[in-house]
Amino acid sequence: MSYAPRSRTVLSCALLVATLGAGLTACGQPQANPLSSKPYDAARQITFNGRPGSTDADPEKPLEVRATGKEGRITDVIAADAAGRQVAGELSADGSRWHSTSPLAAGADYTVRIATEDTTGAPGVRRLNFRTAVGKKKLKVTFGPDAGTYGVGQPITAELSQKVKDPRARAVVERALKVESKPAVEGSWYWVDDDMLHFRPREYWPSRATIKAYSTLEGIKVAKDLYGAPTAPLQLRTGDRIEAITDASSHYMTVKRNGEVINTIPVTTGKPGYSTRNGVKVVLGKEYFVRMRGTSIGIPTGTSDSYDLPVYYATRVTWSGEYVHAAPWSTGSQGYANVSHGCTGMSTGDASWFFDTVREGDIVKVVGSWGDTMDPFGNGFGDWNLPWKKWRKGSALLASTEQQRDRVYTPRLRPQV
Repeated sequence: MSYAPRSRTVLSCALLVATLGAGLTACGQPQANPLSSKPYDAARQITFNGRPGSTDADPEKPLEVRATGKEGRITDVIAADAAGRQVAGELSADGSRWHSTSPLAAGADYTVRIATEDTTGAPGVRRLNFRTAVGKKKLKVTFGPDAGTYGVGQPITAELSQKVKDPRARAVVERALKVESKPAVEGSWYWVDDDMLHFRPREYWPSRATIKAYSTLEGIKVAKDLYGAPTAPLQLRTGDRIEAITDASSHYMTVKRNGEVINTIPVTTGKPGYSTRNGVKVVLGKEYFVRMRGTSIGIPTGTSDSYDLPVYYATRVTWSGEYVHAAPWSTGSQGYANVSHGCTGMSTGDASWFFDTVREGDIVKVVGSWGDTMDPFGNGFGDWNLPWKKWRKGSALLASTEQQRDRVYTPRLRPQV
């Protein structure tokens, strides 16, 4: 018995980017064996939805590919930008239509590969290139602190140029903010405010670590007409693990380097009514000389608690004015009583040593005080005073994951009769 050779059926496709434009396909002549045939060009024309004569596609609209007629179908579509970010999409069961299900990036160059086959199974392929228009509004991210070497308690900050309130938009932003550490750590972002995030590990950073923060948000849609802008990366290093633990009840500070005690210093902390804050603080900066006045913390001039003093070797731990500093006027109380207005005072020699030993990001912890616990945010870096479980709840990604889990796993209750 003999068989007449099968001829390849022509596949006709209409290719639409962002729902506008149509093109007809022209399929090549078949060879005897379809498996050995060169893939044909599945489309010849593409039109964008921009202004007449424009080559920019609107990133606010979806990417769509259609196969017209009944003699062929789409088998696969791969769309990705120049950064390698793929566009998620769905292909209809009959292969007649593919459309994107994730937003396109703004100001990005895209390559689209469309695989097709005709009714005989002969393959076809088409590659398309287009560029999306630049977003109307841009969300800029600024990482902090400045590049350099810091203590193991230094959080990473990400300041946004615009407020982001919607939980879904927050998840988009947070997903694009990356922090890498060598050695690796477990860590998470926390939304301090609508335009500020902090990142910290579960525990302090390892000593001698290299930390890199960067963003993949460029071009990504955050909200309607709002797209991510380019962001300068940040690289930090940590030094030794320096921890200064002050016990306000025993009036001594113990300083450790990488877990080993390197000094024990007699101190005085806040007296009743001005008790030093408990909890973990992070060194914010060092000032060789500061003029300290009681009026800065609300003490009227001329009252019994009023003061105006030249202070040396001042290591700042809160923005409101709490320092570890030299207090030669209180050496008789250091190691015995708390007589300050909230700062941790010590001899000039000890303060000089402390000043030279610590750097920004080092840990200063107070225990045994009658004062309140250091606020997590707003008065310095009190981030470490939040337990890890509570810290994780400040992540938009965790909230998004929990919502998805609830939608997927919430059981349907059988009606009672």
